[in-house]
Amino acid sequence: MAFLSDTFARVKPSATIAVTNKARELAASGRDIIGLGAGEPDFNTPEHIRDAAKRAIDAGHTRYTAVDGIPELKAAICAKFLRENGLTYTPQQVTVGTGGKQILYNALMATCNPGDEVIVPAPYWVSYPDMVLLAGGTPVPLVARLDNDFKLTAEELEAAITPKTKWLIFNSPSNPTGAGYSRDELKALTDVLMRHPQVWVMSDDMYEHLVFDDFEFVTPAQIEPGLYDRTLTCNGVSKAYAMTGWRIGYAAGPVALIKAMGTIQSQSTSNPCSVSQYAALEALTGPQDFLADWRRVFQGRRDLVVSMLNQASGIKCPRPEGAFYVYPDISGLIGKVTPGGTVITNDEIFATALLEETGVAVVFGAAFGLSPNFRISYATSDEVLREACARIQRFCAALV
Repeated sequence: MAFLSDTFARVKPSATIAVTNKARELAASGRDIIGLGAGEPDFNTPEHIRDAAKRAIDAGHTRYTAVDGIPELKAAICAKFLRENGLTYTPQQVTVGTGGKQILYNALMATCNPGDEVIVPAPYWVSYPDMVLLAGGTPVPLVARLDNDFKLTAEELEAAITPKTKWLIFNSPSNPTGAGYSRDELKALTDVLMRHPQVWVMSDDMYEHLVFDDFEFVTPAQIEPGLYDRTLTCNGVSKAYAMTGWRIGYAAGPVALIKAMGTIQSQSTSNPCSVSQYAALEALTGPQDFLADWRRVFQGRRDLVVSMLNQASGIKCPRPEGAFYVYPDISGLIGKVTPGGTVITNDEIFATALLEETGVAVVFGAAFGLSPNFRISYATSDEVLREACARIQRFCAALV
């Protein structure tokens, strides 16, 4: 339409949201649909967090707050970073936004100029490149290969950096692959970044607490103190605390950047939901023992899904270190024909045929910048996952 902006024309809708909405529509029409598209824990928000929100309402905490977060929550975030990551921040270095997505968006809007390049390791969360485009920058996808478990090497990062590079967006454990960088793997990347002082680091640590086996989570500014003054360490309560709908994300970094992000937020949404901020305060300062129980559940689901998908003809599924996603490769299925007569020429057609012919909704790999793959979120029950994977097995076995 003629009145829509050129900026709007540069972006596309979120593929993960589109798949989730399509699955809901089909289910509402009476179809037997298993939706594995949404990156959302199936657990309820813990009771002590819900109770804190109710107390906040009763105490009248329903008015405007400081634009980028109440002082109590900022203090709790500082304590969290020191306790869990060994990073020292003051409240002036902390910002709170309406979900982790707004935090990333604010930072890019506050810093990107036309021509600025932002390195986005692929497979990437679907929103990263589009947020860079909205901010006027240029996303530079950098493919992490399957044979390296979807993780970048130091040599690949070095080759991608140019004089125009302003940011590296770093996400570990990753959405969509679940890949996590070990201490040594991350140190190799930070050594590269230390040689390029113009490059800032946006570390999206949203899945920090969802790690499995003996994996140790680390974040860039923790590994390399020399990056502290040009790193924005981002996190939130959505995934670890099952608070996706509460919409609270946060970050810590240099004061000048945090102030600029606050200015952007002051002219867009203003403060995050007051009640949600008090719930997030309880999440960060209250009991944490349930996190270990949830990790065990997710680890069991990961093992179930990886095992069953690797038994499906033509699918290769790596075993991720964290998050609640797998990102199987379907190279062995390209060119085959479904029972419904569809020729699988790419992963989007695979995902569409899978939904139409079996009722299993997944997200196609092209949306994440690497094909031919698809993403499954295993944040649902074992029973549902077994049925979904069995349908995928039957679907693949029937291809000719």
